Amino acid sequence: MDKTAIITGAAGFIGSHLVDKLVENQYYVLAIDNLATGTWDNLRQHTSAQVRRLTWDITETPDDDTLMIQNADVVVHLASAASPVHYRRLAIETLRVNSLGTETALQLARKFQARFVLASTSEVYGDPQVTPQSETYWGHVNPHGERACYDEGKRYAEAMTMEYHRQFDLDVRILRFFNCYGPRMQAEDGRVVPNFVRQALLGRPLTVYGNGQQTRSFCYVSDEVEGIYQAIVRRGLSGEVFNIGNPEERSILNFAEVVAQIAGVPLRTTFHPLPVDDPTNRCPNIDKARKYLGWHPQISLEDGLQKTFDYFRDPSPRN
Repeated sequence: MDKTAIITGAAGFIGSHLVDKLVENQYYVLAIDNLATGTWDNLRQHTSAQVRRLTWDITETPDDDTLMIQNADVVVHLASAASPVHYRRLAIETLRVNSLGTETALQLARKFQARFVLASTSEVYGDPQVTPQSETYWGHVNPHGERACYDEGKRYAEAMTMEYHRQFDLDVRILRFFNCYGPRMQAEDGRVVPNFVRQALLGRPLTVYGNGQQTRSFCYVSDEVEGIYQAIVRRGLSGEVFNIGNPEERSILNFAEVVAQIAGVPLRTTFHPLPVDDPTNRCPNIDKARKYLGWHPQISLEDGLQKTFDYFRDPSPRN
């Protein structure tokens, strides 16, 4: 292990897959998580020589004895509740981890002169008035709504990250994720993929909010992690923002059809009111990621969903 990475939110869905990728590429990983939504079971496949698990809240300032490392090459800040169910339950904590937590992670990067990668979100675009969404779009966000704890938390995190870049010449990269899915998602986290997959496996109607014409773009987790990895290792990208997502746009009703087809069940739906401030469309423009990261998604929705169904049928023995 000749490189060291600090990953916050490492016990979560995307974080644990990123740890796998980094270990595969000869990184030693300091995995930090307060386990508010993650579980160390997601990293059970790694030895202590590869990964050190640190149960700790990134909103607190660490001392040297806490971290027990002398250097780091990269800090990736993934810590935050990401689903509406969790960030409403943990609204204040979500705001804190994206404000205080982001600054603490930036301070670590500055201390070690490490590259810093911020996990942001397509939610910074709010309910967008343009589609597809490019990194230059400033967004259409309700700063007082029930989603603001996450949306505005991430927007603040981006602003803080850019100030550390400007003030301290820190090498930073900001990644905006679009609807990542796959194994290790929590069945009850409220997002559309685990909702539909779980309901299909139980033989229940799929819950559609609104009229189902709102769109999403689904990116399988291995593709998402490859995008993060390229942002970690490529040089000359300090201060850049990248959309990391699948530009294939699907309506929720079309997505429900694909889920039913993969599950081998008739499509049955039940309709509920659209949540407040729920975005009507999500579609990333990934031209910048293609050009500078050499990245684009490889896994089709059908293949990714099949892998996700396999996991939800029996999550225990697989990564």
